[in-house]
Amino acid sequence: MGTISTLRRPARSSSMSSARFQPQASASALEPQALAPASAAESTAVADLQQEFITEARFYKKLPEGKVRCLLCPRECSLREGARGYCRVRENRHGSLFTLVYGRVCAAHIDPVEKKPFFHYMPGSLAFSVATAGCNVNCKFCQNWELSQARPEDAPGESMPPARVVELARQYNCSTIAFTYTEPIVCSEFVMDTADRAHEQGLRAIEVSNGYIHKDALESVYGRMDAVKIDLKAFSDSYYRKVVVGELKPVLDTLVALVKLGKWTEIVYLLVPTQNDGDEELTALARWIKAHLGVNVPLHFSQFHPDYKMLDLPTTSVASLERARRIAQAEGLQFVYIGNVPGHPAESTYCPHCSRLLVHRSGYDIRQMLLCDGACPYCRLAIPGVWNT
Repeated sequence: MGTISTLRRPARSSSMSSARFQPQASASALEPQALAPASAAESTAVADLQQEFITEARFYKKLPEGKVRCLLCPRECSLREGARGYCRVRENRHGSLFTLVYGRVCAAHIDPVEKKPFFHYMPGSLAFSVATAGCNVNCKFCQNWELSQARPEDAPGESMPPARVVELARQYNCSTIAFTYTEPIVCSEFVMDTADRAHEQGLRAIEVSNGYIHKDALESVYGRMDAVKIDLKAFSDSYYRKVVVGELKPVLDTLVALVKLGKWTEIVYLLVPTQNDGDEELTALARWIKAHLGVNVPLHFSQFHPDYKMLDLPTTSVASLERARRIAQAEGLQFVYIGNVPGHPAESTYCPHCSRLLVHRSGYDIRQMLLCDGACPYCRLAIPGVWNT
C-alpha cells in the first residue's frame, strides 16, 4: 500500500505526519461564532491558490445585512462578510456561504478498513481514504491537529474532485471510499458528491466522524454513507466542553439517528487516563448504548497517546482498557474491542453465544476469518455486520 501522489500518509492509528504551520488559537465558547474576516493578504492567497476548490455551501441561511448562519453543525456560526466559521473552511462571501475545500484533499492513502476502525464492515477490504483541512471541534488530544486545526491555505493539498477520487479508488482496487483523518462534516458537499459518484461506480462510502452535526443536515450527509464510525469522546458534557470544545448531546442524537437510518455504526471511545475513564462514567456509557442503540453496536476502547495540547498525561494502560471492556461486557454489550494495542486478544471477534474465536486480528491484519455466511460456524448464531466485500 502506498501514499497517493505527494500527500501525507497516516503515521499511526488515525494520525498524520507534521505539516509546516502553527495552529490558530481556538475559541473556547460554544456559542455561534462570528469570527473576524480574513485579511486582504489571506483573501488574496485563497483566491489565487484555491479558486477551483471554492463552491457555494448547501447548509446555511441568509440573514439581514449580508450575514449568513451556517446550519451544518450545532454551532450555527453567524458570519458577517468575509468571516469564516469555527471550522475555518466555510466563509461568507457577499452574503452567501462558501466552502473553501471542495476537492482540496490534504491527505490520501490506501488503508485496510480495520484502521478506521471498522471490525464488522467488509473485513480485510481496502478503503481509499481522503481528508480535507478543517474540523468543527478542537480536541486537546488530536493526533491530526496540524490539518484539523488548519486554514485551507496553510495545509498541503491538491486537486482531487469526486470523479478523481472514485477513479483512484478503482485504480487501487479499493472497495470503499473513506472520509477520515480530519472531520468530514466540514467538507460535506465534497463528501456527498463523492459518495454519490462512488455508488454510481459500484463502490461504497464510509465516514469516520465526530458526529457533531446539525440535525437538519444529518440525513443528507450520513444518509449517503454505507457505514459510519463515530468518535464518542466521553460520556460527560463537561469533558466535551473543556477538552473537545463541543457538546455531548448532539453526538448522542447522531448515534440514535444513524441506527434509525439503518446505517452500520461502530463507536470508538478514546480512553484518556483520569479524564473519561471512571467506572461510573463507563457504566453509564454502556447502559446508554444498550438502551438506545442495542447490544450489537461494536464499541472500541482505544488507547490514548499524548499529543497536541494533552502532553502531560501517560499512555492509557492496557489494564485500564481491559477494565473498561469488562464494564461494558458486564452491562450486556456483545462486541467490545480494545484498540491501539496490536496483538491484544480483544482485537478479535468472538461469538457471544459459544465464545469461539471468529475473526482473528493482529493490528490491522486479519489472520483468520471463520464466519460462514455471516454466522458462527460452531453454533450458527448470526453475527451482526456486513461481512461480504
